[in-house]
Amino acid sequence: MKIVVASDHGGFELKEFIKGYLEKKGHFISDVGTFDECTSVDYPDYASLAANKVLSKEVDFGIIFCGTGIGISIAANKVKGIRAALCHDIFTAKMAKMHNNANILALGGRLLGKGIAIEIVEAFINTEFEGGRHQSRLDK
Repeated sequence: MKIVVASDHGGFELKEFIKGYLEKKGHFISDVGTFDECTSVDYPDYASLAANKVLSKEVDFGIIFCGTGIGISIAANKVKGIRAALCHDIFTAKMAKMHNNANILALGGRLLGKGIAIEIVEAFINTEFEGGRHQSRLDK
């Protein structure tokens, strides 16, 4: 799969960990930044970069990170056509894909341990959209 990753400084460490994990699994990763945790940056800039890669279909979906995941998910959802879901557990990651056809997963770098973050990412990647009644809701 082709996946874009993006973060601000608060999500940088978890982004780097997840990026390495996904690369080892054979996924192509497009990293649009940020590229260090020492420089304070604005999460909307990185949310926009990731969202545009998803919309252009350069990638299959995105994973975005900030300290809590809240700000970057709000910023991504301002882009028409993006359905970014902030997930803190496996169940919400599965439901984000099954019922909402989320095309971006948002994670909180200061909230999640690496083990649960991997489980959330795997649940998101491996869950399919159910369509049907859920599609009609998305169309609204």
